[in-house]
Formats: sequence, C-alpha cells, structure tokens
Amino acid sequence: LAGWRREPTRIQAPGGERLADVQLRVRQALDTVVATLERAAASTGVRRTTAASPMAGYPGPASPDTPWSLIVGHDGAFKVLLLTLFDLPLERFWSFPFGVCGISVVELRDGRPILRTHNSTEHLAPLLVEPQQARRS
Repeated sequence: LAGWRREPTRIQAPGGERLADVQLRVRQALDTVVATLERAAASTGVRRTTAASPMAGYPGPASPDTPWSLIVGHDGAFKVLLLTLFDLPLERFWSFPFGVCGISVVELRDGRPILRTHNSTEHLAPLLVEPQQARRS
C-alpha cells in the first residue's frame, strides 16, 4: 500500500487494478457520455455541451433543454477521469482528493473541460446537524 501511494502508476493497490487499465475504462465511458450528450444537444437544437454549471456562483443552463449527465462512482475512477479530461499524467493520481459523497462539476465548453466545482460536501451538512439536534433534545 505504501508503494502504491508513492508510485501509483508502477504499483497497484492490493487487490486493485492498474491505473492504465482504469484509464482505458474511463476513456471508453467518457466517449460514450460525451457522444450521448452531443446527440441529445443536436436533437434539441442546443449547441454542444456548453451550458454553464448549475452550481452556486455560475449561471444556469442556457435553456431547460441543455443536456447534462450525472456520473456516480469510486474516487479512484474519478481521479483518473479528471486526469484524463485535463490531459494530465497518471502520476498525478493523488492530486485530486475526493471525500465520501463529494460532488464535482465539470463543464464541457467547446470540447474543453472546465472544473467548476470539486469535492463539494455542503449538501451533507444536514446529516451532521440533525444528530446533534437530536442529542440536545
């Protein structure tokens, strides 16, 4: 495990797969998602997948018909996904931390990825507050 943390492209996590293999799966999945979004945009007349992020501080989609996608998965696959999208080497695997249930938003604008939000966990705050309130009651 210590070796994997030092050299994630050379040593794999115990019982895990090589990052290069993960990247192959991620690339295939990304190709499918992007192609699906582009087809959806074309069928609704929306210009590609260029709508801004719905996260706070950024304008919403140009129209209600703007296609978007939700991807749920393991943090390791998402680290590889971000490295792949931003054309960074797999050696940078530990550069993107992910908390449990963290939300990241990537906007695709004219084929370029823009990281709008990363690892947001604000939506989990009520889960922390409710047990505290129950204990006080």
